[in-house]
Formats: sequence, structure tokens, C-alpha cells
Amino acid sequence: MGDLSLEKMSNEYYDVLKELGNIGAGNATTALAQMIGNKIDMTVPQVKLLEFYEVGSLMGGEEQIMAGISLQVEGDITGSIMFLLHQEAAKLLINKLMPGMGDENSMDFTEMELSALREVGNIIAGSYLNSLSALTNLVIYPSVPELAVDMAGAILSIPAIQFGTIGDNILLIQTQFVGDEVLEGYFILLPDLASYSKILGSLGIVI
Repeated sequence: MGDLSLEKMSNEYYDVLKELGNIGAGNATTALAQMIGNKIDMTVPQVKLLEFYEVGSLMGGEEQIMAGISLQVEGDITGSIMFLLHQEAAKLLINKLMPGMGDENSMDFTEMELSALREVGNIIAGSYLNSLSALTNLVIYPSVPELAVDMAGAILSIPAIQFGTIGDNILLIQTQFVGDEVLEGYFILLPDLASYSKILGSLGIVI
């Protein structure tokens, strides 16, 4: 692996990670459309390499209330993946799944709504990881999803602590799911650096 770091990653490596982000987000969109029973299109995802302190601002500020679903990743690679939605988008998505629920005027989520949201995140993040596994032929096992509804800064502080030991930059995939309404979602993929090396190596890129 040498001294691979996200900061030093060449454009070639970055382009590959962007393409993985595009395919993963596309498969997640398909899974979401099947789940709610409506056709959904996806804008071309924006894949960015950011420092952690920049992520909250990109989402509208660290005080924005978000729903964040995180899964630990094990198998041939290790790390975690997060999928985040703004509170309003989460409510809208719940309403699509369960008409009559997901009251936009209520700041709180019922236990049933939280359960539905956890399942949505599980399917979306799982489909993303499945596409990554299929492309790389790596064995990837996702953990049971954990859900948090909190300010963006608080949700992001957890992976920041986990990831801060190996670097300050993360790969953020920002996409819009377009159906009757526009839902903006954010994927944060956090493999450790050894796993980045395995992902790129499996695609024929020697590091």
C-alpha cells in the first residue's frame, strides 16, 4: 500500500472512486424505487473528496436536523458507510412508504417511522455495498444499521472520531432522487486506507 492517503490520491484513483460512487448511487436509486413502488430518476451524483469540517456546511450547516443511517462494513474490506437525509426529506420518504405517516409538521418521529427509516437506510446502503462487491469481487458484509436523528454535526462526529486516526478527508457522494418530489441524499463511504488499497487493486490499479 505504501504511503497511500486520500490527500495524495492521484486523479486516476479518484476517477475510479467517482465511478464506483455513480454506480453505487444508481443501484441505490433502483432499490428505493422498488421499495416505494414509484419510478425514481437520479441526478448525476457529485462525488467529492472533502475534509470532515466541510461536510456539515455542504449539507446546509452543522445545526441542520438530519436522519443518518450507518452500517459497519466487514469482510474483505472494513470501515463504515453512512446515508444521510434532511429531516424533511426523511418525513417525505416515510410518507411515500406509508401514506398517512411522516407528518411534515411534526419534528418528532414515531417508533414506526424510525423503524421504516432504518429499513430504508438498510436497503439503500446495502444495495450500494452490493454494487461495490459485484464490481470488485470482494466479499462485503454490512452490519445491522444504526439510526440517529440529530444535528448534522452530532451525527458526523461519530465517524469523524473513528476516521480521524487515519486521515481528515472522506469520500462524499451527494445525489438527488427525483420522483414526485426531489429528495437529496448523502452517502459517506469510510473504508480504512488498507481497504481503499484492496478496492483499487481489485480493479487492476496497482498502488
